Amino acid sequence: MKRKFSVNTIFTDIGGVLLTNGWDRGSRRRAIDLFKLDPEETEERHHLTFDTYEEGKITQDEYLDRVVFYKKRSFSRKQFRQFMYNQSKPFPEMLTLLSHLKKKCGFRVAVVSNEGRELAEYRIRQFKLNALADFFIVSSFVHFRKPDKDIFLIALDTAQVKPQEVVYIEDRPMFVQVAETLGIRGLRHIDHKTTREKLAKFGFK
Repeated sequence: MKRKFSVNTIFTDIGGVLLTNGWDRGSRRRAIDLFKLDPEETEERHHLTFDTYEEGKITQDEYLDRVVFYKKRSFSRKQFRQFMYNQSKPFPEMLTLLSHLKKKCGFRVAVVSNEGRELAEYRIRQFKLNALADFFIVSSFVHFRKPDKDIFLIALDTAQVKPQEVVYIEDRPMFVQVAETLGIRGLRHIDHKTTREKLAKFGFK
């Protein structure tokens, strides 16, 4: 007889689901305008090195050395870093929704996210995500980044759950699809309302 699995764990991304993206194209564009950086050179340097930063192979200071402070600037590293951190804003309705499911329904919550270490640690601390998530599988912590399926396998091993026991909330379609190839139930996040409706179809009340 085939065993039936019920969902008991939620995997969720941070950027685009719980918070705004940490350091996306829009944030970089605002930095380029504010700090009067060269747009083409900044974007090229970013794309050449950001994956390495998200995989935890270089520090944030090393990333900034390569992308911004490879030459003398009229602003300080502290000013630029604070600007980066200030781009993060919460999505209160999503934070409340997952907190409710965790506290009232007993579901475990795990973060599976691509983020550099320093930015991730700031966002976890600033928005008290450690009160929501039971554990964090962040690319810079585990040295794998989505869409590498190994980051999902690490999350499953850490949670000690079967793929069929997990719903994964993610705003990027490709990452949802990769998770689904492992048997994880994917949920493409668009906004709070539609995610609530989709969760209800999985039996989340």
